[in-house]
Amino acid sequence: MSYSLPTGAGHHVGTFVKTTSPQVIEILGGSGLDFAVLDAEHAPYDRAALDLAMLAGRAAGLPLFVRVEDRSAASLLSVLDMGAAGVLVPHVDTEQDAREVVAHCRYAGGDRGYSSSPRAAGYGTLGMKQAIAQGDRNVVACQIESVPAVENAARIAAVPGVAVLFVGRADLALSMGLDNAQEPRVLEAAEHVVRVALAAGKAAGMFVGSVAEREKYRALGVRWFIQGSDQSLLRQAAQAAARARSPESA
Repeated sequence: MSYSLPTGAGHHVGTFVKTTSPQVIEILGGSGLDFAVLDAEHAPYDRAALDLAMLAGRAAGLPLFVRVEDRSAASLLSVLDMGAAGVLVPHVDTEQDAREVVAHCRYAGGDRGYSSSPRAAGYGTLGMKQAIAQGDRNVVACQIESVPAVENAARIAAVPGVAVLFVGRADLALSMGLDNAQEPRVLEAAEHVVRVALAAGKAAGMFVGSVAEREKYRALGVRWFIQGSDQSLLRQAAQAAARARSPESA
């Protein structure tokens, strides 16, 4: 499914999906979210579950990204062939990492293998030229989540084909020897990455846990947000319902 990053002062909001239920995708498709990200790095997604989720996303009109489990050519090729709108790639630490990721995601000028048979090529209904043009519009978002990645952020952002620098504050904190993603050093590094992305004409992305946090980073120029997950949204709603019980009904 095609997807375009927000332009101007606009911003997009999505969420992580960590439960392998196509019904969750259908529900999110009617929520008004701009996209969702299937978390194949930290959730129990195999290829069959990813493929079923992609079908649900298409049926619900919800563009789906995949946070892949690694940067390998096979992992990236697989989810793009399934029809992912883009990929969120963890642990992109250097310019070379970024160049390799982009190459694995691109036909023209890259090394992505071509087949007319998968969903991304319309199961053989798209001509090769159209399938290549469509496939090369997939969004590549690189996660900046280590001290070396922050130091190399400007060089990563300068790589053609990198569309988003996405700050992973939790792993960034671990890289700094910290156990709190809200530590001042982590927040300063995150803001540095945002500035670098914007200076390079790329989108800045951020994971946030609340609307208030989203608005804070939107004021700094972040335009691509992943807010919570299906798990956290379910838990928060359930906890709110539980707290709202009257004493008489308890």
